Amino acid sequence: MLPAMPAEHCPRCAEPTVCGALCGHCQRRPPGFDALHAPYLFGYPLSHLIHAYKYGKRLQLAGALCGLFTDYARCQAPRYDLVIPVPLANERLAERGFNQSSELAKAFADTINSRFSDNLCWRKSNTLPQASLGRAERLRNVRHAFGVKCRCDGLSIAIVDDVATSGATLSALSKMIKKQGAERVDAWVLARAFSPKT
Repeated sequence: MLPAMPAEHCPRCAEPTVCGALCGHCQRRPPGFDALHAPYLFGYPLSHLIHAYKYGKRLQLAGALCGLFTDYARCQAPRYDLVIPVPLANERLAERGFNQSSELAKAFADTINSRFSDNLCWRKSNTLPQASLGRAERLRNVRHAFGVKCRCDGLSIAIVDDVATSGATLSALSKMIKKQGAERVDAWVLARAFSPKT
């Protein structure tokens, strides 16, 4: 049984909250994205599957993980003008051999009949892995990490990643896209982890 997201969660960042209220973090410092959507919590056994896919190069898991994601998207996703993956730095891409977010984003775009682009945005630098950092450090780590190649005036855009924890990466990328004129940016992830407390 996969760990489903609780029905009651923050409407902005999807952090589980009482009665689905806006969480304290989003009240104090709203993220760059308009909403974060996630079908599952980052817990066993899904966490092990994502880890094996991402770091163990178990590419045969791509179909199953994309299937879980698109089943949710088919029921929930509105129409977007464009779907993009969170880009990896060139060094990380060379080390891993693939961008796990790109596979999810392609499947998502196909499911909702939207346009997919993996070259609108790029990662300017190979930042520290977010998993090793606390919330404040995560925000600093990715503040200037992304670039956007062209204007996005009036577009509604979905950005896709495998896991969200603090939401710092998704927020930083969303802010850059909105600076280029996007009207709405939503984040879509397969799993939502609890935020670090620091």
